[in-house]
Amino acid sequence: MSLPLDLLMFAALIGCILLGFPVSFSISGVAIIFAFLGWLTGTMDISLLGALGQRVFGVLTNTVLIAIPLFVFMGVVLEKSRIAEDLLETMAQLFGGLRGGLGLSVVIVGAMLAASTGIVGATVIAMGLIALPTMLRSGYNPKFASGIVCTSGTLGQIIPPSTLLIILSDVMSNAYQQAQYAEGKFNIETISVGQVFAGALLPGFMLVSLYMIYILVRAWLIPGDAPAASDLGEKPSREKIFTTVVPPILLIIAVLGAILGGIATPTEAASVGAIGALLMAGHRSGGPVRLILIGAAALFLLGIAAGIAPVRFQRNDLTAGDFVLGGTYTLLAIISVAAIIVSLARAWRTGILLPAMTQTMTVTSMIFATIVTASIFSLVFVGLGGEERIAEFLKLMPGGPQGALLFCMALIFVLGFFLDFVEITVILLPLITPVLILMGHDPYWLAILIAINLQTSFLTPPFGFSLFYLRGAAPKEITTGQIYAGVTPFIGLQVLGMFIIWMIPGIANWLPGVLY
Repeated sequence: MSLPLDLLMFAALIGCILLGFPVSFSISGVAIIFAFLGWLTGTMDISLLGALGQRVFGVLTNTVLIAIPLFVFMGVVLEKSRIAEDLLETMAQLFGGLRGGLGLSVVIVGAMLAASTGIVGATVIAMGLIALPTMLRSGYNPKFASGIVCTSGTLGQIIPPSTLLIILSDVMSNAYQQAQYAEGKFNIETISVGQVFAGALLPGFMLVSLYMIYILVRAWLIPGDAPAASDLGEKPSREKIFTTVVPPILLIIAVLGAILGGIATPTEAASVGAIGALLMAGHRSGGPVRLILIGAAALFLLGIAAGIAPVRFQRNDLTAGDFVLGGTYTLLAIISVAAIIVSLARAWRTGILLPAMTQTMTVTSMIFATIVTASIFSLVFVGLGGEERIAEFLKLMPGGPQGALLFCMALIFVLGFFLDFVEITVILLPLITPVLILMGHDPYWLAILIAINLQTSFLTPPFGFSLFYLRGAAPKEITTGQIYAGVTPFIGLQVLGMFIIWMIPGIANWLPGVLY
């Protein structure tokens, strides 16, 4: 009987990560070591490593993943231009006079930032620096306030556009294709990023509703935990509300509307979001308001008009109307480019652009390094027989398909205490999701259920990233123990959210069914 090298390999990976070795080096190093151990023990055919180049090339040329750096750039630019601060201040002034109102404002701003940036770290740090001190001054329970800030920041993982959802859609699409091939189907269907975004929209806002209900109920039952704030100044004017809230909402509508409406691919919509964020940053940094607004309007008109009535000058049957239309498009493009150039210049002078580009490169490199090395890990794991072992194990689980799914969800939840969502998504999910789909679970519903579970990994100690972000940004009087205690009820709300989606699949399936 051969050694269970596949299981030892997985255990070795977790051990290396817990010891603090860099994740991507741990993944690839463990994979190569166990590939040679498998070859020496006769468990694995070493020639399988010949497919490494093809697998890495496939990851790097995946058009779906190109959207990741663009969405990251959009989020970082919005964060660096201090839009989050204005949103928090305005919402706090609007709702702070209510019992639990500051908590509600943090959740609302977290949802808006999630739909416009999708970057958990930036959101948690911004709210930890701005909202948390205000909540403490107003008499909020430190544990309760910390839990609200941490949890609201993680909404960027479930509300699109989200890096997690982009990676998850690619993994689930591959798993769905594998399951269809295993069933003998060759006219296969795929899962798009737009479908996953659509499926995540209602569950994301369901979680927002659960958080808000919990805050209001707790503020009513324990008034001392979330008292009304009285030192936030006068309520903001309509003009301030309009100038603060409307631009992010328009950006959200432009990006998500383009994807869900089928007007643009996720990559094209991400580029729209990146340009929109640049224009907003240019306006925030003192650029000419009129030019930037006219440029944004010109871009919008150009995108709509060119999609409805495209003009191709290389054709030889053009009419005078075509030339007029083409000239109009050219003028709109010139105005748009001028606004973008001015915004870029202002963002560079005010120190927004360079840090945004640096952070975008850092985050993108980390994500792609993990994805590439995970493809090496999964190749070796399959070569060691791990895929067959997992399939057999899940089929023998008591309770049939529901029991297997419950076990997998529990495994993902537990691994979330120790591993990052990217590692779980690109290492574990390709091994278990094809089997779960073959058992009859709907792939779209399964993707959303897993996404909420992975979102929880940001809150679970000891390695929840939101906990670390808040620990770095929180005032000194907030202890790590208070942060851990504060997120515990919200972890329970996450589990409740998963249970609701499990019992009512239509929450995840309705919108993709309508749009696609």
